Amino acid sequence: MAKHGKKYVEAAKLIDSEAFYEPAEAVELVKKAATAKFDETVEVAVRLGVDPRKQDQAVRGVVVLPHGTGKTQRVLVFAKGDKAKEAEAAGADYVGDQDMINKIQQGWFEFDVCVATPDMMSEVGKLGRLLGGKGLMPNPKAGTVTFDVAKAVQEIKAGKIEYRLDKAGQIHAPIGKVSFDAAKLNENLKALIDALNRAKPAAAKGVYLKGIAVSSTMGPSARVNTASFR
Repeated sequence: MAKHGKKYVEAAKLIDSEAFYEPAEAVELVKKAATAKFDETVEVAVRLGVDPRKQDQAVRGVVVLPHGTGKTQRVLVFAKGDKAKEAEAAGADYVGDQDMINKIQQGWFEFDVCVATPDMMSEVGKLGRLLGGKGLMPNPKAGTVTFDVAKAVQEIKAGKIEYRLDKAGQIHAPIGKVSFDAAKLNENLKALIDALNRAKPAAAKGVYLKGIAVSSTMGPSARVNTASFR
């Protein structure tokens, strides 16, 4: 069993580990229980009633959080010609084609998200081992393989996040920072859960939202009443 420090133990007293809180109350408690000296990320863990081993029950997608994540994403766009100009105008941090591919092959990774136009994917695909291992490979399902590079860049900068079911049947995602107003965190949480509800696979049977917990990076978690989102 993991040993926790005095600050964590004291913070944990604020939250009843057996209770299920309404979303707004859970967020407030997590904010109060955050004691780290840095601006902690507020994270959500959602347990879904699906079988992650079955392809027809996979849950993956993207959602633009109304108030962003509190983190500025550095965006790299693989594009040529007019599409490269569009990406630059939309605020992409890095734009290029073969020159950027060469930089990555030499060990450069000063970016958080990759976007690519479809005509670039035959070349970008050669970076599969390098980008895939870091979860940076552009993917049509995540909206990062597209000719509408301006929209993709703007959404990422505005707070678009990708969610994906893990092997344990859970979704983990950030919904902001402890410094955020509680109402904004609650709205971001609602946007994420609404997106997960819309992404419910047709093959999923029984209870879909099995468990929701909110926590800060270093703090204790608060369980959320899932009925609030059904």
